[in-house]
Amino acid sequence: MLENFELISFTLAFLVIISVFASKVSVRFGFPSFFIFLVIGMLAGSDGVGKIYFENHKLAQVIGMIALVYILFAGGLETNLNEILPIFKDGFILANLGVVITAFLVGILAYYFLHFSFLEAFLLGSIVASTDAASVFGLLRTTGIGLKGKLKPLLEFESGSNDTAAVILTTTFIQLIQVSEIDSWKIFIYIILQISVGSLFGYFSGKFISYILNKVQLEHEGLYTVLTVTYIYSIYSLTNFLNGNGFLAVYICGIILGNSNFFHKRTIIMFIYGLSWLMQIVMFLTLGLLVYPSRLTEVFLVGILFAFFLTFIARPVSVFICLFGSKYSLKEKLFISWVGLRGATPIILATFPFTVGYKNSEYIFNIIFFIVLCSLLLQGSTIVKSASLLGLTQKQKKGSLYPFDFENKEDSSTKLVEFIVPYFSNVSEKSLVELPIPEGCLITLICRGNEYIIPNGKATLQAGDVLLVLTTSESEKEFSKMLSSLK
Repeated sequence: MLENFELISFTLAFLVIISVFASKVSVRFGFPSFFIFLVIGMLAGSDGVGKIYFENHKLAQVIGMIALVYILFAGGLETNLNEILPIFKDGFILANLGVVITAFLVGILAYYFLHFSFLEAFLLGSIVASTDAASVFGLLRTTGIGLKGKLKPLLEFESGSNDTAAVILTTTFIQLIQVSEIDSWKIFIYIILQISVGSLFGYFSGKFISYILNKVQLEHEGLYTVLTVTYIYSIYSLTNFLNGNGFLAVYICGIILGNSNFFHKRTIIMFIYGLSWLMQIVMFLTLGLLVYPSRLTEVFLVGILFAFFLTFIARPVSVFICLFGSKYSLKEKLFISWVGLRGATPIILATFPFTVGYKNSEYIFNIIFFIVLCSLLLQGSTIVKSASLLGLTQKQKKGSLYPFDFENKEDSSTKLVEFIVPYFSNVSEKSLVELPIPEGCLITLICRGNEYIIPNGKATLQAGDVLLVLTTSESEKEFSKMLSSLK
């Protein structure tokens, strides 16, 4: 038993390592990394050279949902709230009404072409209706593409928040298939709770963790990342328990936290980004293992038809309807239509029918998987070219938390520590020369929004300023007490 466990552990670790190196190759040849991860999983599976038998749809669903939690949170962390507010209305309509329209159009095709029942057809449409956050976030950021106007925040906001509508539609149609009738009032209440509870929990949980990170004084810096990671998943779980949408909650929580100042911000964000990449690799590998490539040949023609219909008809129609009357140009609407990437989210939702014993589960799953492969290969590999062809590219603006990197050494008596000037602090509005700065502390940089201020004696502190302080362990607590003193 132990030997089998060690072999399985080595195999999984080896697949992740291969995926990491394959991501470099994929960028060089223009293929999206997620497509490569899926293919590696398929090659390692039962039909591939690896011969790894894996057909546990429930486990794959759990792994995928856990991974999406951290992928969405990481996406929220990197989202500028000032960029979201101007596009919130259009993004909200696209993320909700757009999913409904797409599900309806794909459902109509399934109803007439596949001769599914009405409910079965719209279940298939609902599963594939949402764009995938992991794919959109990853491609927009790893390709280094710079987009004109408000395209990037709109696409990221849509993909990060439209899972809610897709999950609601999918679970609702599964319930309708299982029972002869369902209370429409209950469905309405369910939808309201999903959106409202998810939004409120996301907002207040983001504010709360920011407050906690600034107030708690942990002995080891690494514990701040542990606190953040476990807190994220607790928010997801609690939101779902209260009938809210956990994915929406963690995405909003990430936006709120990412736009706040808190201790060890750089360390936490860099750790979350690394974790997000690991989750993406594990998720796509797992979903790749789950599929049998030989069975995809049975849905080849159907998959091509649905992929074509979704890409060139359903997605553009939903975009043009949702953005009717908006300030987006024709070229921008065409590009938004083209970046309607399908990825892990539809595949994860396609595992839902398996868990309730639906008879056509495998057929629907294979169709969805084929559509995702086509989307990642066709759209994912041409995003940069399509943006350039439409004249929508610009020089990429790269932001950074600080203008330099500093690595704290374990054997050093000093370290660089982040401090935030609290609101109502006694040091607020005072110059550095007026402060009783403890011996052994040197303020090396003052970060105020996107501005970096040289910390000379005349520099005045303001509430919310992030201070980078070179300090000894003994002086760190004294400096923290000085900042915490109230007016």
